[in-house]
Amino acid sequence: MASTTFRTSFSILPSHQNPLLSSLTLSPHSQIHRKRLSIVSHRRTRRRPRRKLAGGKDMSVAVTMPAPSHGRDKSLDSFLDSTNSAGEGEMLTADVEGEMSSTKKNAMRKSKYLISRICFGVELSPDNIAVAMVYFVQGVLGLARLAVSFYLKDDLHLEPAETAVISGFSAIPWLIKPLYGFISDSVPLFGYRRRSYLVLSGLLGALSWSLMSTFVDSKYSAAFCILLGSLSVAFSDVVVDSMVVERARGESQSMSGSLQSLCWGSSAFGGIVSSYFSGSLVGAYGVRFVFGVTALLPLITSAVAVLVKEQRVLGPASGLDLALSGPGFLESSKQHIVQLWDAVKQPNVFFPTLFIFLWQATPHSDSAMFFFTTNKLGFTPEFLGRVKLVTSVASLLGVGLYNGFLKNVPLHKIFFATTVTGTALGMTQKVWDK
Repeated sequence: MASTTFRTSFSILPSHQNPLLSSLTLSPHSQIHRKRLSIVSHRRTRRRPRRKLAGGKDMSVAVTMPAPSHGRDKSLDSFLDSTNSAGEGEMLTADVEGEMSSTKKNAMRKSKYLISRICFGVELSPDNIAVAMVYFVQGVLGLARLAVSFYLKDDLHLEPAETAVISGFSAIPWLIKPLYGFISDSVPLFGYRRRSYLVLSGLLGALSWSLMSTFVDSKYSAAFCILLGSLSVAFSDVVVDSMVVERARGESQSMSGSLQSLCWGSSAFGGIVSSYFSGSLVGAYGVRFVFGVTALLPLITSAVAVLVKEQRVLGPASGLDLALSGPGFLESSKQHIVQLWDAVKQPNVFFPTLFIFLWQATPHSDSAMFFFTTNKLGFTPEFLGRVKLVTSVASLLGVGLYNGFLKNVPLHKIFFATTVTGTALGMTQKVWDK
């Protein structure tokens, strides 16, 4: 179909006298109340009287124009499109923000789940972080264990029997651990029963290893400093163990096992870190340098004490009360001893306690094995450090095995299996010696 055209004649006049060629009509469009601009035009020809100039020339001009369409005006369409784009943009922005918020929540959920899986299924609350760090310090203090053995053997020239005596002497603080519980519960320092003793334990450990790195030059002073270091670790162990017991009270065996896995896993990880550097540091810088580095580690225990959530004790007991001979302390200690004895008399407590006593009373060959590996086999400090690294990794694997598969197994079955397996593996030392 040929396009329709029409001719419209109008006079060329100034702009302010030029008449409108069409009228504007606004009509609703669909359901969103958009305005459509229509140009209504008449096909009839409108003529004005022609003005003639001198000479008889006509000023009117005929202009051929296409038929007007009923499309939208471009400017109005642009405005409406921008409005719609803005509304759609706001909706899109809201959707994107909602998706981002949901994505962040999912990411946080996944990260928490991953952290809990890495930490043996235990939520990393400030208290649990403090417990894990204290056990980590216990493991990383193994940095000085090899240095102590070489110091007693090479610097002080002690025999295996003498080193065994010093080792047994340093175990005394671990035999009276219930006393530390009585003290921390009955005599709060500066109003706190947990924080203050953790700070004190860290400072005591730092003091003992500082003395080992500077002034110690005899077996008696060495035994005293080693005893102080053992006391600091034992006291901090009692404090965090009480926190673990409070956390595990009323929980299932699985949850209690997870808490124990967190404790011993942190200790094993600290052992891995210290074992990797212990032998090489002794060989490169000497035992005194290792003692000095070790003196910094107990300060971690003092630092993490601020993470412990504890209510301050109000009243006269909130100060530094060292009157251990006072009637209040004696009465409280008496009550604790009675409660402890009543608990120990129960069969489900007595037999595990007897098992632990016999286990700890069993002689071990650590001192003799150290002299055998260094004097007869010629192991260097660096090689012994690698051996301890392997044992620490095996310990961490054992913790992971228990946390993953044995948490719900009855404890007496685990004790029986591990005792038999440990006895069989311990006999290999005698077989290989032959």
